[in-house]
Amino acid sequence: MTQRLFGTDGIRGRVNEYPMQPELVVRLGLAAGEYFRNGKKRHRVVIGKDTRLSGYVFETALTSGLCAAGMDVYLVGPLPTPAISFLTRNMRADLGIVISASHNPYQDNGIKFFDKDGFKLPDEVEDVLSAMVLDRHHAWKTPAHDEVGRARKIEDSPGRYIVHLKNSLPAGMTLDGLRIVLDCANGAAYRVAPLVLEELGATVIPLGVEPNGVNINQGCGSLHPEHMVQAVRAHKADLGLALDGDADRLIVVDEQGVVLDGDQILAICADEMLRLGELAGNTVVATVMSNMALEVFLQGLGAQLIRTQVGDRYVVEAMRRGGFVLGGEQSGHIIFLRHATTGDGLLAALQLVRIMVARERPLSEMARLLAPFPQKLVNVPVARKLPFPEVPQVVAAMTAAEEALRGRGRVLLRYSGTEPLLRVMVEADDPAVVEHWCQELCAAVDAGLGER
Repeated sequence: MTQRLFGTDGIRGRVNEYPMQPELVVRLGLAAGEYFRNGKKRHRVVIGKDTRLSGYVFETALTSGLCAAGMDVYLVGPLPTPAISFLTRNMRADLGIVISASHNPYQDNGIKFFDKDGFKLPDEVEDVLSAMVLDRHHAWKTPAHDEVGRARKIEDSPGRYIVHLKNSLPAGMTLDGLRIVLDCANGAAYRVAPLVLEELGATVIPLGVEPNGVNINQGCGSLHPEHMVQAVRAHKADLGLALDGDADRLIVVDEQGVVLDGDQILAICADEMLRLGELAGNTVVATVMSNMALEVFLQGLGAQLIRTQVGDRYVVEAMRRGGFVLGGEQSGHIIFLRHATTGDGLLAALQLVRIMVARERPLSEMARLLAPFPQKLVNVPVARKLPFPEVPQVVAAMTAAEEALRGRGRVLLRYSGTEPLLRVMVEADDPAVVEHWCQELCAAVDAGLGER
């Protein structure tokens, strides 16, 4: 079987350690250039990044490989991941690339790809690229010396993306009178996100808009909403919005300082779209991590929830297959397929605020639509990633938990795609039951897969 470079969401790892090494990334640029050349006279690729210091390293390495392979490279600088998806389509490029490790600390970085239609690559294409990169004897089909590509910076990219976002709202709608706390995680959206909201008329209280290369996601953004909560209360804001490092996910705080996750955002949007007849197939797509309460809520509305494996690209794939228009993850990746081809934190924020404005209701009132079941997620370090049937301790604990929770909760165990961790998730209608089975499962994982 071909070794895979790609995890759940592109390639990711510690800077200057495998696979995030400059020499490997040059080969990745060569491989992508060779694969996506399509016979045109000129070939285009858009490259964006977040604010990590190492972005300069990998931007240069990718550019070298792609130009050597005959691709013209358009560098747009720090911009959200969904902006690169949009610009790839908007600029009629053959490929879009984002250099980012999303919500990870600055020591990590990553690379993810979008095809010419703005969608993330399927597993089979990633496998082809992996094979080319890892084959040290691969004979590169590079073009003649006068057909290599060139690189240039594009200055108007933020403006294009801002217009795209504003066009997702009804004509003439403004956010006049709204006070919004906005935490950009010192990441890719630190410039465009405040501008979007301000141009629409909102008063913005910005947080996390002073990136220095090493403070991305550091005590701020969607992983650390506590500072946003304090700011919402201190400024008597109508709501708070927190993005992650590459701004493809959103966490929200209502005017009372209560945090809403992706499931609650999906519930509010699904309720509104059903009311307007805009929810195709009366269906929402989410992952196995979404709370049971979302499923129960949708059933009460006469709608359904379809689940996929973890990863917003798998949600998008299921949406495209079924012709559905709303999907997302509990972590805050929300996809509005009529407006975007990937999760977009800013777009999701605008759609949520649109509902607030249209209904003239505070966010806390709308959030009562969904009362999540108690849920706990624990990351357990593991020394090995064996199939669960090969670990008797884990099988026994899972069987016992599933039997005890039948009809009133569920358990989910899955390995991290990028770290030596096993994620244990338990949810039920009783928090004491959640705590008990979470401890039991974590102990079983540690006994069967921990250091020996």
